[in-house]
Amino acid sequence: MNIVYMFADQLRRQSCGYAGDNRAETPNIDRLARESCELSNAVSGHPVCAPYRASLFTGKYTTSTGMVINEIRISPEHDTFAKVLSRAGYETAYIGKWHLYANELGNHFDPKNSYIPAGPDRLGFDGFFAGYNFHHENYGENSYYHLNSPEKIHYGESAYEPDCQTDMAIRELERLAKGDKPFALFLSLGTPHDPWDENNVPPEWLAQFRDTEFTLPDNYLPENDPHADGWARLSPKERERIPAWMRVYYAMVANVDYNVGRMCAAIERLGIEEDTVFVFTSDHGELFGAHGRRAKNIFYEEAVRVPFLMRCPGTIPEGPCDVCLNTVDVMPTLCSLCGLPIPAEVEGHDLSVVLRGKPGAAEPDGALMMGTGATADWGEGYEWRAFRTKRYTYAVYRKDGEEHLYDNVADPLQRRNLVGEAAYAPVLADLKSKMAAEMARVNDKFHPVSYYRENWVEDRIIQRTKAD
Repeated sequence: MNIVYMFADQLRRQSCGYAGDNRAETPNIDRLARESCELSNAVSGHPVCAPYRASLFTGKYTTSTGMVINEIRISPEHDTFAKVLSRAGYETAYIGKWHLYANELGNHFDPKNSYIPAGPDRLGFDGFFAGYNFHHENYGENSYYHLNSPEKIHYGESAYEPDCQTDMAIRELERLAKGDKPFALFLSLGTPHDPWDENNVPPEWLAQFRDTEFTLPDNYLPENDPHADGWARLSPKERERIPAWMRVYYAMVANVDYNVGRMCAAIERLGIEEDTVFVFTSDHGELFGAHGRRAKNIFYEEAVRVPFLMRCPGTIPEGPCDVCLNTVDVMPTLCSLCGLPIPAEVEGHDLSVVLRGKPGAAEPDGALMMGTGATADWGEGYEWRAFRTKRYTYAVYRKDGEEHLYDNVADPLQRRNLVGEAAYAPVLADLKSKMAAEMARVNDKFHPVSYYRENWVEDRIIQRTKAD
């Protein structure tokens, strides 16, 4: 069984047409949702770019990868998804954003930060690798990738990066489909991540939304969340720009949809549809002022709930699936679907039996979600843990112990905190107990971020692979 794993950056589930957003122009994603197993309760277990990718490739929680903030470097000693694939004879390919290698805050365009050298730092991706560590400029001088040298390879002054990356992925699919090995291709698009400048998206996509009205979210708050870090706070000028940002965001999403359609068409044209697990998802979402925040790195639905569409005709039944899928579950589930062994150190759940539609299959109680610090610096006071079931979200901040409890079915915008309401005391106790049990299982002691800086990391390079 082949794997094609395509993921966007900062695409929230609620901004897809199939999820009910009538502003979204996502016909290809919507068609894919109809033809796939649509995991409606999929979440990003740590809704920040680098922590998500670390969990995706290791099947471990952030507290076991040490990737507690962005712009630090993961240890290459983990037994990763790509290593499992390579040992089983798969050919691997990776295209796009990586975000697991730099060890400097900022300075993104210096090859010492953007180039991931061949070898152990590619975490087992030893085949075709056209990547870059981190940038979100989609045109021009700062839109580039690396192959096997620090040389920057530019797409061209007028070329739009996500389209070029999809072109490259389709060429790789054509090559891989002709081979005699199973393969795994990962395509990591950088959109619809900010900057949401009109010059950062092709005008033909933006034109589709010129007459669309974008307003502030219904759960918008005019004051900043006191628990928000510097990346999540909004200035008065930024608040004024939210509708304009959303216009560009939705234009980027429409382009992502176009490229999803191209990938689906290529898989069908090559005749590999029934031999390939195709996944489309995202690393996390975006708040746009909801709850008094922008960006991600929080337990609210806008940040954690992501699209997760998995298509493999004849193997995975089509239709909605409400199992709680967490980021750490992706690796073991895909390994099992492909008949591959799951490393003993993996902490996620194998949900393949559930996805195959087996009656009575065991499911996890919910998803443990983590926030382990400020987005990309070592500032303390932003750490949180949360546990999300099919109905409820429970969360607590480390700094002051503030608790949150939401009924996501009755209150999907999470405007009513149920903590303190007597009728929900049993629910609160149950979720706290389940979260504590999962934290104990993976040895998560809810440390402050400084613990990792002092005990796990040297010069922003993670030195360890196991929690203590």
